[in-house]
Amino acid sequence: MIRTDISNVFPFVSKENVEALSAELKAAHEALEAGTGAGSDFLGWLRLPENYDREEFARIKKAAEKIKSDSQALVVIGIGGSYLGARAAIEFLKSPNYNLKKKNTPDIFFAGNNISAAATEEIVELIGDRDFSINVISKSGTTTEPAIAFRIFKALIEKKYGKEGAKGRIYATTDAAKGALKNLATVEGYETFVVPDNIGGRFSVLSAVGLLPMAAAGIDIDAVMQGAYSAMAEFSEKSFANPVWQYAAARNALYRAGKTTEILACYEPAFRFMAEWWKQLYGESEGKDGKGIFPASCDFTADLHSMGQYIQEGMRNIFETVVKMEHPNGNVTIEATEENVDGLNYIAGRDLHYVNEQARRGVALAHVDGGVPNILVTMDKLDEHNYGELVYFFELACGISGYTLGVNPFNQPGVEAYKKNMFALLGKPGYEELGAELAKRL
Repeated sequence: MIRTDISNVFPFVSKENVEALSAELKAAHEALEAGTGAGSDFLGWLRLPENYDREEFARIKKAAEKIKSDSQALVVIGIGGSYLGARAAIEFLKSPNYNLKKKNTPDIFFAGNNISAAATEEIVELIGDRDFSINVISKSGTTTEPAIAFRIFKALIEKKYGKEGAKGRIYATTDAAKGALKNLATVEGYETFVVPDNIGGRFSVLSAVGLLPMAAAGIDIDAVMQGAYSAMAEFSEKSFANPVWQYAAARNALYRAGKTTEILACYEPAFRFMAEWWKQLYGESEGKDGKGIFPASCDFTADLHSMGQYIQEGMRNIFETVVKMEHPNGNVTIEATEENVDGLNYIAGRDLHYVNEQARRGVALAHVDGGVPNILVTMDKLDEHNYGELVYFFELACGISGYTLGVNPFNQPGVEAYKKNMFALLGKPGYEELGAELAKRL
């Protein structure tokens, strides 16, 4: 069960001011459930843990078993929500060093999330002569970064196995009925999975978008969905007893008090890409109409030795949300030494979890004293069930928070601006006039 502690918010905004948001939260929550708010065409994630396609789910698990049996590497091609959720899950539940560990599952490489020749070439080198498969994830199939990567890796896999052999190693997660990638998959005979029409990319991690890479990495996706289903039931309550309400209310109350940047932090390095997923979820959902809390992230305690100074004494427009594991993995005890050169004998016999927790508690007090409100989100342990709960917690809080902020949390009109310029500068047909204008400016 996810728990939220907002007591370190009250020195900055009163409890009464936070709870005064109750009517707005209730209206936002009800609008989500009734589908009456802005962007209501993209609410498929809300009941997904209950309504997901069981037949496709079975095919996902079957495809993952095939990948594990015939491939030593899997290239996951996608950008934004088409890769962040899967990478976050694998690093969080398996390891940031997943590819370096001994295992009976394939290495997983993420391509198509940049246009870097060096990064793409390196993946090709790391695959080497090994058997591999591809999971290309794109609603349309024409998004520039993944489309380029797929062209490169499709040529590579067809050269290695021939077109006939390659088609059994390419899995396309795309639109159910239309689009360039869907049409290609149909012609070539690739197995396909669906990017649901009613779920935006940043909310899609619990669909085939995230589940196939997860399953290929040996993650128990049944437990993931069970965790999300538990969260769906637990967080349906419309009162301040709901941890989702507490989080959404605290961050909106702080925003209205001038705290415009939220730093998501965790004391486990495996959380890094969960924070990257969270940044897209909240940044793309709330950053519009001249509004929005800016989502940033830090890895503690490492970033306390770099960003710590700014957090402690910089501009006072920030607040922190810290994710804590009540029962973290691992068991390392500090041993005493006779010399005690490093002066650490005072914590000899202590487990690193104990030291890490005291660091967290001390940092929270220091930052609050320095003018930085703190929200604490606690999950029981690091496993698939709790991961599913955490994903649903942040998704629901994002929807409620976005409506409370007064924006449509399910569109992203600003994302298209850079694409038009890039197409024009690359000479894409139909963009000639804009290309000429940009050339003059440059």
